[in-house]
Amino acid sequence: MITDTPQNSDHASLRPTGWARLDPRRQGWWDIFVYAVPVYVVSRLCVLAGAAVVAAELRVDTNIADDILLDVPDPHGAARGSAIGPIVDVLTSWDGRWYMEIVRNGYPREIPPEVTYHVDEARAAFFPLYPVLARWTDVVLPGGDVLAALTLNIVLGLIAITLIGVLARRLYGAAVGRMSVLLAALFPGSFVLSFAYSEALMLVLAAACLLMLVEREWVAAGVFAALATATRPNSVALVVACAVAAFLAIRERRDYRSLIALALSPLGFITFQIWLGQHAGETGAWFRVQREAWGEGASFGWTAVENTIDAFANPLTSPTDTLTAICFAATIVLVVLAWKVRLNWVLFAYSLAVVALMLAPATVTARPRFMFAAFPLLIAAAKWYEPHRTRDELIWPLTIGACGAGLAALTGLYGVFGAIP
Repeated sequence: MITDTPQNSDHASLRPTGWARLDPRRQGWWDIFVYAVPVYVVSRLCVLAGAAVVAAELRVDTNIADDILLDVPDPHGAARGSAIGPIVDVLTSWDGRWYMEIVRNGYPREIPPEVTYHVDEARAAFFPLYPVLARWTDVVLPGGDVLAALTLNIVLGLIAITLIGVLARRLYGAAVGRMSVLLAALFPGSFVLSFAYSEALMLVLAAACLLMLVEREWVAAGVFAALATATRPNSVALVVACAVAAFLAIRERRDYRSLIALALSPLGFITFQIWLGQHAGETGAWFRVQREAWGEGASFGWTAVENTIDAFANPLTSPTDTLTAICFAATIVLVVLAWKVRLNWVLFAYSLAVVALMLAPATVTARPRFMFAAFPLLIAAAKWYEPHRTRDELIWPLTIGACGAGLAALTGLYGVFGAIP
C-alpha cells in the first residue's frame, strides 16, 4: 500500500495551499466533468430502459384486468396510456417509499412498542439529510415532491461520478480517472443514483471527504464526513478513513491537525441519534426500530455465505440468493485487485469498512448498491485494467458492456420486486 503523497514533495513549499488546491485547472475537474456527462446520460438511459420494461408490463397487466372487468371480448391487454406513472413508481419503490414519507410527514413523534415495517413509524430507521434536501428542493422546484427528489438525485449522481473521476485522476492519472468514471456510472449498483434513495448524496459527500483527506484538508474532510454520517448508516466507514488518514499524517509528518477530521467525522450520526431520541421521546429510538421493524442483527458475514451456498445448491430458484452470490464473489475480486494495485491506504480502509458493514447484518447483506458505496474498489479495478486494456482489446469493452446490461437488468429486477435491493 502507498499513501500517494502529492508529486514533487521536495518542493512542497511551492505547492498551492488551502482551497487553492481545489482549483479546477489543477485537479482536472472540468476535463473529468465533460467526460462524465455523456457517460452518465448513457448510464441513466440504461436505468430508464430497465424501468420502462417494468412499466410496460405493469400497463399490460392493468389493461388486461380492466378489459376483464369491463367484459371486453378477447382482452389482449395491449399497452395503453402513459408510462410515466409506472416508471416513477419503479424509481420511488422500496426504500424510496420511506424517504418520501419522511419528506411529506417528517419523523414520528412516537414509536409504538414492537414496531414493524408495516407501520409508518418504521421510517425512523432512515437518516435525515437526503429527505431534508429533497424537501428544500421541492420548495424551489415546481412539479411536486417526487419530481424534486428524483431531480435532486440526478444532479447528485452526476456530481458523484465526477468526484470519483477527479479522485482517481488525482491519485493515478487522467486515463484511470476516465476509466473510473465509466465503471462507476455503469456499475449495476449505480441504479440508486436514479432512485429516490440517499446513496447519491452519500457518495458525493464520501468522495469529497476522501479527496480532502488525500489533499490533507482536514477541516473540509471532517465537515464532509460529518454530513455524510447524517445520510446513511454505512457512511460511518468515513470515520475509519479519517482515523487511518490521521494515523498516517501523524506518523509521517507529525501533523496533529489531522485529528480535526477524525473528531468531526461522526458528528452527523451522533447528532441524528440525539435529535431523534428527543423528537420521539425515547433514547435509542433508531436502534430499536432497526432491531424490531427491520430485523437488523449481526451475522458477521454468515448470511452472505449461507445465501451464496443456497444459490449454488438451488440455482436460479431465488433471485435474491443469486444476487448475493454474485455480489459476494465480485467483492472478493475487487478487494484482491485493490491489494494488487496498492490502492491508497485511506481509500482501502474506507472500502474495507464499507464491505464489513455490508456483510455484517443478519438480514440484507451483499448487494450491488452497498458494493457501490465502496467505490474506491472501482478505482482500483480501473487502475488494474489500465495496463491490460492495451494488451487485450476485448477485456475492457466486454466489462463495460456487461456492466451496462447488468444495470438495466437490475433495475428491472428490482422494479418487479424480484429481489431485495
